[in-house]
Amino acid sequence: MRSLVTEIINGESYSYYPLGQYVVRAMGVCGDRPTFKYTRIEIAGVMERLAKGENVESIVLGFRGRVSREAIAEAIQVVTTHFLESLPILSAA
Repeated sequence: MRSLVTEIINGESYSYYPLGQYVVRAMGVCGDRPTFKYTRIEIAGVMERLAKGENVESIVLGFRGRVSREAIAEAIQVVTTHFLESLPILSAA
């Protein structure tokens, strides 16, 4: 994981670990689960909507542009990468 970043946003301290340009784990936000940066929108919810067949454009419109197409693409990449990295090494029986 990358180093902790702390910014001041609207006079408030915002500390997070970047998982990419758009996806972060912000301290004290949504139980520290991954969200889109500067939002309280969890990437898991977007992944569930995609899994149910909702298209990216509909999700972007639903969040009124607070989550971009690029952010959703990054979230998919983050989830895929972390999933693949978590798989155990297989060995012959």
